Amino acid sequence: MSSHDDISRHLVHLEVERRLAPRTLAMYGEAFERLRGFAHRHPVELREVQVHHVRRWAAQLHAQGLAPRSIALVLSAWRGLYRWLGRDGLVALNPVEGVRAPKAAKPLPKALPVDQAMALADHHPDADDAGDPRLAVRDHCIVELLYGCGLRVGELIGLDIGAGAATAGWIDAAEGSAHVLGKGSKRRSVPVGAAALKALARWLEVRAELAAAGESALFVSRRGTRLTPSQLRSRLKRSALQAGLPTHVHPHMLRHSFASHLLQSSGDLRAVQELLGHANITTTQVYTRLDFGHLSKVYDAAHPRAKRK
Repeated sequence: MSSHDDISRHLVHLEVERRLAPRTLAMYGEAFERLRGFAHRHPVELREVQVHHVRRWAAQLHAQGLAPRSIALVLSAWRGLYRWLGRDGLVALNPVEGVRAPKAAKPLPKALPVDQAMALADHHPDADDAGDPRLAVRDHCIVELLYGCGLRVGELIGLDIGAGAATAGWIDAAEGSAHVLGKGSKRRSVPVGAAALKALARWLEVRAELAAAGESALFVSRRGTRLTPSQLRSRLKRSALQAGLPTHVHPHMLRHSFASHLLQSSGDLRAVQELLGHANITTTQVYTRLDFGHLSKVYDAAHPRAKRK
């Protein structure tokens, strides 16, 4: 039986027995066409393909510019085909088992340009739009702490009014520092700037009017209970729209902005690692790539020798 027949029967199996969606079937069909093309050019019969063939073909797909995720999908389709042939005793081994696609490069973290980050931090949400002027004060304080301290969402909403080992985190306004509980239950302290302390003082003036009796959370919702991550994301998105930012802003983007802008100004990777609470400096090094990308854009736009004819 020809390779065409094997693939056709397998596609029928996927459609009738596995009930794959038409879009998925089309993607599998494309993957099998690639396989048939490789086998024809080698040449080798489909049922006689070996592991070294598959490794070579995967490398060729990578050299042709196919993304790692797309190669992974192709290999998955091939692996399923040979597994199905193996169940019928038509192949002795699955040549795709153990063959993996190249690792996809981790995307760079998205950070705001300095001017946009400053516009958001300087923006005071309109009290009328917010519906409650106290919530506008709270939202401004949250932006100042996210961007000014590089806090994670969980670290920020975990802040309490009280201080001590029993609390997840707190802010010492007199000392100008925030003490938070980060990943792995590791505590760290980060400095809190003057702008954030000023915004915090304004929030504390009105917080008691919103907070439920006995609520220890620093940041509370309209109902007086601890603010949730989804509520924080929604309010931040709203603040960014009000400030006129042209992009969707999420809380971690402000953490990325904090790290990127600090590294651009200081160049001190070790200090940025400490402030972010990264256990390994390789995690922080992604911001050097982000910083280089920024510098490359500046160079390409401004330097006369960068322009290609």
